[in-house]
Amino acid sequence: MDKQILSVLFLLIGLTSALAAQDMGAMGVVSPSTSKFGSMPGLPTCVTLSVLHGDPTKGASVILLKFAPGCSIPWHWHTAGETLIMVSGSGSAQMKDGTPMAMKTGDYIYLAAKGIHRFSAKSAVYLYDMPDGAFDIHYVDPAGNEIPPDKALAAQIKVRSAAGPTTTH
Repeated sequence: MDKQILSVLFLLIGLTSALAAQDMGAMGVVSPSTSKFGSMPGLPTCVTLSVLHGDPTKGASVILLKFAPGCSIPWHWHTAGETLIMVSGSGSAQMKDGTPMAMKTGDYIYLAAKGIHRFSAKSAVYLYDMPDGAFDIHYVDPAGNEIPPDKALAAQIKVRSAAGPTTTH
């Protein structure tokens, strides 16, 4: 009887160890086409996101952002630094007091923590965002003073360009 208990105990320990190793080292493949997207309070409704890895409320994570054509996120900053990789589409990123930088599929950009910036999607965009800490967003007015999200998002003006599509600035 003691041998049976020891055998079951060793089996359970072995299974637990194997499962723990699989969870820690498991590889997963995620495609934008199969990702589940949702909105996030404080972001424009034209952008949705899918958390691929980690918990963005607690620390570093990988987030897939999906922008509708013409969508923009007004001037803002994050407590954490951000690594961005454009999966598809085209857009424009700009640091406060800098010139707009065109972004296209495959481009990489690093944004330092608390660096004031904005982003506009020229076409439909998928963009990997990998903050190096908990994700937050702090909007600012043109003078750089922090403002609530509803004020920042309400200040966006719809403009029809000469080419026809509606863009948000």
